[in-house]
Amino acid sequence: MTTDQLHAQILAKRSYLCVGLDTDPAKLPAGISVLDFNKAVIDATAPYCIAYKPNLAFYEALGLEGWRILGQTVDYLRSRFPEQFLIADAKRGDIGNTAQRYAETFFKTFDFDAVTLSPYMGTETVTPFLQYPGKYAIVVALSSNRSSADFQQAQQDGKPLYRVVMEKCMECSTPENMMFVVGATKADRLREIRQFCPDNFLLVPGVGAQGGSAEEVIAHGANAKGGLLINSSRGILYASSGPDFAEKAAEAAMRTARI
Repeated sequence: MTTDQLHAQILAKRSYLCVGLDTDPAKLPAGISVLDFNKAVIDATAPYCIAYKPNLAFYEALGLEGWRILGQTVDYLRSRFPEQFLIADAKRGDIGNTAQRYAETFFKTFDFDAVTLSPYMGTETVTPFLQYPGKYAIVVALSSNRSSADFQQAQQDGKPLYRVVMEKCMECSTPENMMFVVGATKADRLREIRQFCPDNFLLVPGVGAQGGSAEEVIAHGANAKGGLLINSSRGILYASSGPDFAEKAAEAAMRTARI
């Protein structure tokens, strides 16, 4: 998927919303499986969002069955809603043949459009993911969690480390194969980030349960192509714990990250 196609979806749906499929069996209504829950939420929210982001930890925790559910969820999205942008929230970060295998896993075996990456081992963790046309590496730059300041905002040569990471990754990529994670709770940094990173899409988690403001993110972070995928997970998935969970998820999606 190209950034022009993503932009077209943003304009068509008047939305920047990415729905995080962080599906926790302990939080589901009685008697419904993870897969059936995912399908119901997808059916209800697809008209109001442009992307879905399964968090792999919630599937890996279920063992082989979780991997099967993940594959079936991706297949369901591809068959029913092929316009949606699919992100594997994996935060992988390795080099060499291992990174190549991760890229093959998410881009060929599972047919995701993008995968989140942890860049701590350098650009070698990223470059294997840039070899697939129409696919994206999404590098964690400035995350929403409180302890992100431990490393991401440390100074190197007068710059915060997250800026060093972003600029280095931009040297070996283009906006057509590279995105960055910037947390919604760091919305005040978006204006500065757009000064040195004007064209790349940003995946922005932290709206809703984590306290981030979609309005502030849009005001400071949107660019000529929209340039934002604003993620909400718990605020949509668990808008209701009852049998009306899908209806309430749709209502939450309609209210979140709208233009």
